[in-house]
Amino acid sequence: MAKASSGSLGSENKNSDPFTQSALLPIPLLAISLLSLRKRSKARPAGQGATVVEVEQSKRSDQMAPPPSRVRVLDRIRVSPPLSDSEQQPALPLTFFDAAWLFTGPVERLFFFRHPDPVSTLPLLRSSLARALHRFYPLAGSIRPHAPFLCSYTHGTDALSLVVAESDSPNDFDRLVDRSPRDLVEIRPLVPQLPPPGDDGTFALAAVQATVFPSRGLCLGVSVHHAACDDASTMHFVRTWAAACRLGLDKDDGSEDAMLPPLPVLDRSLIADPDDLLGRTLAGMMRLVPPPPPVSPPPQQEVKTAMVMASFLLPREQINRIKEGAAAKTDAKATSFVAASALAWVCLLKCGSVGVPSAQRSHMLFSAECRSRLTPRLPAEYFGNCLRPCFVEAATKDLLSGETADGVAAAASAIGSVIWEMEQGVLEGAEGWLGRVLSVLPVRPMSVGGSPRHGVYDSTDFGWGRPARVEMVSVEKTPGTVALAKSPEGDGGIELGVVLPPEAMDAFSSCFAHALSTAI
Repeated sequence: MAKASSGSLGSENKNSDPFTQSALLPIPLLAISLLSLRKRSKARPAGQGATVVEVEQSKRSDQMAPPPSRVRVLDRIRVSPPLSDSEQQPALPLTFFDAAWLFTGPVERLFFFRHPDPVSTLPLLRSSLARALHRFYPLAGSIRPHAPFLCSYTHGTDALSLVVAESDSPNDFDRLVDRSPRDLVEIRPLVPQLPPPGDDGTFALAAVQATVFPSRGLCLGVSVHHAACDDASTMHFVRTWAAACRLGLDKDDGSEDAMLPPLPVLDRSLIADPDDLLGRTLAGMMRLVPPPPPVSPPPQQEVKTAMVMASFLLPREQINRIKEGAAAKTDAKATSFVAASALAWVCLLKCGSVGVPSAQRSHMLFSAECRSRLTPRLPAEYFGNCLRPCFVEAATKDLLSGETADGVAAAASAIGSVIWEMEQGVLEGAEGWLGRVLSVLPVRPMSVGGSPRHGVYDSTDFGWGRPARVEMVSVEKTPGTVALAKSPEGDGGIELGVVLPPEAMDAFSSCFAHALSTAI
């Protein structure tokens, strides 16, 4: 049983990158609290039972908005795992790792695939999804954010929402999979929305959307609430679904189990909690979430800010040069994650998207994988959350003065030192994590989502080849967050995803390009 006491020591695991995932850190999203989960995009009926979601482009002062694009919802399907009446689906208790994400929201990821006849894929997509849910049945269930805090699935009642949609602008597909800045309002309609919470606060854990671009391709959107599991578990689910679809496995009789990824480990008792970190975390979270007003106030009209999403490639050669620069400043090992995060941190500071003007110190937050660091280790297939926050601080002048390479080396040194300290005791100071996160929020820290370790391009072939593009859209919810993924180029590099206002994106892009052109 993995001990969850603040004094537990984790294994060093020096050969692996300590960062695994977290699209969002728990506390930044607490600013929007539970009420944010009730905000859902409104759709307008378009006859014949279909729904059309019109996307109005954000107005910009420097260009005329392109015509609105539309995504037509063709069907809404409830997909349940194919379980027999004799099978048991025990409820899973939340651990203190899960509780930290209870009042946040879903991690949202889009997978774009090129396909000449995407409509033909839909029947197998649905049946293979059901097969994957047989193994990951909690994702078809819900969580009630009250004692006893259980993640549960009721056969015959609960189901995962699958939306089938179609874009009326198939030629947009090539532009949407490009790395250049794309207006976020064009991307949002492709993201599946979790159903609204129930009257008692119970909320669904996952949703999927398949958007067809006729004759061009398909976009699969996957949204999984962070309280259900972290990104390692989410990608385990997606890999299982992809394998079942690729192999044409639409029945779950157990005969082809060896052809699928390993089963998830659903035993939450593997994480012991002798110091009641669950109770402490829940108490702290509850104090931060205000009770709903007795009468709902009239909705306020939101002021929309134009935001764009873009992706950047950091090649292996530049990663190695950042590592060399960091090695000259610290004995701490610099990994690819450290190198990419350091460059992103400096560029975000330079474009004013993180940090506070004239502040002497700058901050960064990221989450580290704990499965391999607990004592004893958890299985890699453990289903749930198993992350801890890590806090990085550096003198702003060290990050911004001199050449970009000097700032990146200083940032990498600071990040590497924090990772080394974390390795000495992965749960050290766990009772104070919540307070520490709160203390740095006012100074606009950078945060990191995703992980190069997940191989989102390599392990998600549904039978049509690897994705043309993978985007973690949920980084938009926490300003200053950068999504990391293994480069699709297969060169050992890293892909960075960023969501910023257009002017800030231009500045970030210039900083990034300058860093690469000067060999960092």
